[in-house]
Amino acid sequence: MSDPTAAPNLTTDLSTASVSDALDSLGLPGSLHGIGALRQGQRTVGPVFTVAYEPVDEAGGTVGDFLDDVPAGAVILIDNAGRSDCTVWGGIMSQTAHERGIAGTVINGTCRDVAVATTAGYPIWSVSRFMRTGKDRVRVAAVQTPVTIDDVPIRPGDILVADDDGAVVVPAARWDEVADLARRIDSVEEAIVEAVRGGATLAEARALHGYHSLQTRKDAS
Repeated sequence: MSDPTAAPNLTTDLSTASVSDALDSLGLPGSLHGIGALRQGQRTVGPVFTVAYEPVDEAGGTVGDFLDDVPAGAVILIDNAGRSDCTVWGGIMSQTAHERGIAGTVINGTCRDVAVATTAGYPIWSVSRFMRTGKDRVRVAAVQTPVTIDDVPIRPGDILVADDDGAVVVPAARWDEVADLARRIDSVEEAIVEAVRGGATLAEARALHGYHSLQTRKDAS
């Protein structure tokens, strides 16, 4: 297991598919079901900055100005309980985050102002897109506290990888271990393709390289 006090060695060359397979092999959760890329061709990796929303009540509340506290290189992870009826991210935030070097935003909920984010080149992953504001409907409940999305426990500083296939979170202390295993999985899959190109059948190539047990759990977490 990786040293929990060591800074993770982040890399952008890993796909969410390989990372997800590595997590399966280690018996760890991490894949965020139902959250997809706002547009194709996006990818990011970085430490998570968590934000949790809740419905407003008679006490009121605001959608928050947490963006001022997010460091460059972080990935903002917003948990709005998967709500699709009001947005928690829009054009002002996309442009501000882009200017400040934030690595991207992943939302268990809805975003809007898609054209603005696209023009700015700011990467977003969300459950859906919808134009209705979250003001007076939801409020920031907590910042930089643990959240759970799709039964995946997520702590501030955990590592999030996102690409065309979605988003996956890795515990910070296990990142190096998961990344190494993901690279080995990539190498095996590349070897299978090369074997097929060399004349092997798919069944032969997969059997030779142990494909069918590639992500089977091998180590209890």
